[in-house]
Amino acid sequence: MPRSQKRERADRIIREMGLQDSVNTRIGGWGIKGLSDGQKRRLSICLQLLTHPKLLLLDEPTSGLDSATSYYVMSQIVKLTQQYGMTVLAAIHQPSSHVFGLFNNLCLISSGKTIYFGPTFAANQFFAANGFPCPDLQSPADHFLITINTDFEEDHVSGNLAVEKVIDVLSESYKSSEIYKDIKREIADICGQARGLNEKTGNLKASFITQCLVLAERSFINMYRDIGYYWLRLGIYIALGFALGTVFYSLGFGFGSLNAEISMLMFVSSFLTILAIGGFPSFVEEMKVFQWERLNGHYGVGSYVISHAISSTPYLLLISLIPGVIAYSLAGLQREYEQFIYFALVLFAAMLLVESTIVPNLLMGIITSAGIQGLMILSAGFFRLPDDLAQVFWRYPMYYVSFHRYALQGLYKNEFEGLKFPEYLGGPPTIDGGMILKGLLEVEMGYSKWVDLGILLGMVFVYRVILFCIIKTTERVKPIIIAFLLSSTCGN
Repeated sequence: MPRSQKRERADRIIREMGLQDSVNTRIGGWGIKGLSDGQKRRLSICLQLLTHPKLLLLDEPTSGLDSATSYYVMSQIVKLTQQYGMTVLAAIHQPSSHVFGLFNNLCLISSGKTIYFGPTFAANQFFAANGFPCPDLQSPADHFLITINTDFEEDHVSGNLAVEKVIDVLSESYKSSEIYKDIKREIADICGQARGLNEKTGNLKASFITQCLVLAERSFINMYRDIGYYWLRLGIYIALGFALGTVFYSLGFGFGSLNAEISMLMFVSSFLTILAIGGFPSFVEEMKVFQWERLNGHYGVGSYVISHAISSTPYLLLISLIPGVIAYSLAGLQREYEQFIYFALVLFAAMLLVESTIVPNLLMGIITSAGIQGLMILSAGFFRLPDDLAQVFWRYPMYYVSFHRYALQGLYKNEFEGLKFPEYLGGPPTIDGGMILKGLLEVEMGYSKWVDLGILLGMVFVYRVILFCIIKTTERVKPIIIAFLLSSTCGN
C-alpha cells in the first residue's frame, strides 16, 4: 500500500473516533499528561481498525468514556463493521440502553456457564419466560447483569431463590431452547465452511527490513522524548565523568600513580557500566507494547529484538563518548587516539551488554541483572586476582563468563602495554608495562586487547539471541501453562 493511502486511512480512522483535535498531542508518559484515559481508549481502538481485520476483539471499549462518547464510538464501530464486513466481539460492562441496542447478538456468562447466547432482541423475552422479567423503565442490560451477578446475594431480584439456582435454571433453559439449537447449527455450518476453504490469502505484513526500520525509528523517538531514559541519564553520566576525572585528576605515568590508574579503570569497567540498568524500565514499557502488537501479528520477535538494538545504539554511543572524553582527558591517561577510541569502545560494548537484558520483567529484571553483575564484578580479577579465586564457581565458570573481566583486562592492556615506569626504591631501573600486566595484575597476555573487545561484542550478540529465544519460548510455553492451570481449576 502506498504511503499516501496509509496516511489517508489513518487520518480517516482518527476522525471517525473523534480524535482529530488531538492529532498533535503526545500520548503521555513520565512527567507528561498527554491524552486522557478515554482518548487513550479510543486510540487503542484506532490501532486495531487500521488493518481492517475480519475479526475485531474489544475488551471494555467504552471504559473511561461518558455515555455520549460511548454511543458515538460504538456507533462508528458498527458502521465500520458494515462497511468492511468485520465481526466485532466486545466485552462491555454497564452499557447504556443506546449502546446495548447496537449489538446484534448477546452472550451472557456467569460462573463459567452460558446463560444466553443469541439475538439481543430475544434476550428480554428469554428472561421473562423463565420468571425474571425486566421491570419497566429499567435498562435490560442492567437487569441481566443484576440477575446473574454472583458477587452480592443480598436484595437479589430473584427474591428467596439463591443466585446459583438462578444461574442453573437459566442455563438449563437456554440449552433446551430453539435459540441454542439454531446457534449450534450455525456454528456447525461455519466450521464446515472453514474446513472447505482452500483459498490462500495474501500476506499483509510488511517486509522484515521495513518492520525493523519502522520499529527502530519509533523506539528511537520514544527514547529521545523520554526525559528519564535519555536526557536525565546523559546528565548523570556527564556529572560522573567530571567526578571521575576530578578524583583521578592528572595521574601521570609514574609508578606511584599505578594504583590510582587501576582503580579508575575498574570503576569504568564495572560501576560506570552497571548504571546502564537505569534504562530497564523503558525497556519493560516497550515490551508491553510489543506483546500487545505481537498478539495482533503485526511483526515478529526478530524484528523487535533487532530494532531495539539499532535504536539504543546511538544513545549508548553518545553516553560512552561524552563522559569518556571528560574522564579520560582530566585523568591524563595515554593521549594517543587509538587508546582513547579503544577506551570508548570498551565502555560502549559494556553498556550494550547491560542493556541487552534477557529478563523481560521490571522487578525480576532489575533484581536479577544487579545480582548477576555483582557476581561478575567480584570475579573479574580486581578484588581478588585470577589465581586467588576459588576454582569452584568463581574461577569456573564465573571468571570466564564475566564480561567485566574482558572489559577490565582490555582496559589494562590499552593503558599499560608499551609503558616504561621509572625506577623506584629497591626496584629495577625501569619497569615494563608488560611486567605489571603479567606479574602484578595476572592479565592473560596470549592475545591482544582487540580480542577482548571482540569477545565483548560477541557477548552482545549472544545476549540478544538469548533474549530472542526467551521471548519465543515464553510465547509457546505460556499458553500451555495457562491451559493446564485452567483445566486443573475446572477439574477441582
